Amino acid sequence: MKPRLLMVDDEPDVRLGFGLYLTKAGFTVLEAASLADARQVIVSNPVEGLLLDLNLPDGNGLDFIAEVREAQPGTAIIVITGKGDIPSAVEAMRRGADHFLSKPVNMGELEIFLRKSLEVGGLRRSREAQKRLAKRGEPYFGESAAVRALLELATLAAENEAPVLLQGETGVGKGVLARWIHEHSERESMPFVELSCAGLRGELIASELFGHARGAFTSAVADRQGLLDIADGGTLFLDEIGELDPGVQSQFLKVLEEKRYRRLGDVRERRSAFRLVCASNRDLAADLEHGRFRADLHFRINVFPIRIPPLRDRREDIPGLVGSILEGLGSPQVEVAPQTMALLSDYPWPGNVRELRNACERALLLSRRATLKPDHFSWLSTAPVPQPPTPASGDDMERIQAALREHGGNVEQAANALGMSRATLYRRLQKARAQ
Repeated sequence: MKPRLLMVDDEPDVRLGFGLYLTKAGFTVLEAASLADARQVIVSNPVEGLLLDLNLPDGNGLDFIAEVREAQPGTAIIVITGKGDIPSAVEAMRRGADHFLSKPVNMGELEIFLRKSLEVGGLRRSREAQKRLAKRGEPYFGESAAVRALLELATLAAENEAPVLLQGETGVGKGVLARWIHEHSERESMPFVELSCAGLRGELIASELFGHARGAFTSAVADRQGLLDIADGGTLFLDEIGELDPGVQSQFLKVLEEKRYRRLGDVRERRSAFRLVCASNRDLAADLEHGRFRADLHFRINVFPIRIPPLRDRREDIPGLVGSILEGLGSPQVEVAPQTMALLSDYPWPGNVRELRNACERALLLSRRATLKPDHFSWLSTAPVPQPPTPASGDDMERIQAALREHGGNVEQAANALGMSRATLYRRLQKARAQ
């Protein structure tokens, strides 16, 4: 992506000259003739670099430096003015400018200073990202053939900008893989913004995504940034995308197509150059068939699908995952008895890696961080074991149809009454139609 610059100067000829040169040098140049215009541009188009004149019609550019530095710490700021006195230069640097140049400006020098300042801004963002990464450490996924194939796809996803759809059961680690993709991409120094679409409806999720202006609805007492604002230049991760409110699906589709949006109650159009990663544990194909998810939105988010296998299909990863979990819980020295590891490897883990982690944490408490024995996982032997799906028989279809009639066609209530997930009910209906 080309670095975006904002040129703030009240002289049109100056803006034109700088714009032509810097555009040819590989930058995207936005213009503003006043501080008010500059503030409006930055709100809707966050920039990596700022070229700022000090003497402007509505104020001194020195006051704007601190605003930009506080709001966007990584922005490269170069002050350009016809009044090249030392006090102004010192004050500009004190307030956060990277360089100070006097008119007439040597364009070659300007480009050098600008590129160095952009590099410094990138380093600032990288340092913050490295601090966050150092605290978390690299996640462990496993060593099985299934995981190696999964990480090959994830690496390819990280190297590209296409939308990614992560699919898999609850607890398999979709959120962990989404963050891994972000942290191994060129956007790793930019924000990773996560939102679960489950449980949010209407204005709530629209406000979370797009933000809102003061007075947009009853509780909107002040302007608020949306997650699209925060994710600009970084990655937006929408978990449980299948739960996205139908009314918001069409709005979000337009954002994906145009990268433009408006806050609720605001007429100003904004931009966000985010990269999208989605996740779902639902059968989106069934949702498409029943009209609960827009087909055109599905086409947009399903460019690069990655399916994460459940833990029961890669049991050889369990010993390594147990070791990684114990290390993450601050107990790498705790031993696991062979009989215990055999028990953990045989258990089907319906809650996947999340359930395995919870089980290990509970066992550590029971063992007082001594050797983990089968007794410390005794509840696993009595836990209900989920049965693999079977083709729908005639009796099954009669039960399903009876449950649907009883609950007035409400699929979710019928599935709960039958003791199965909604996705399982849909699969059995589809199999029955195919037979």
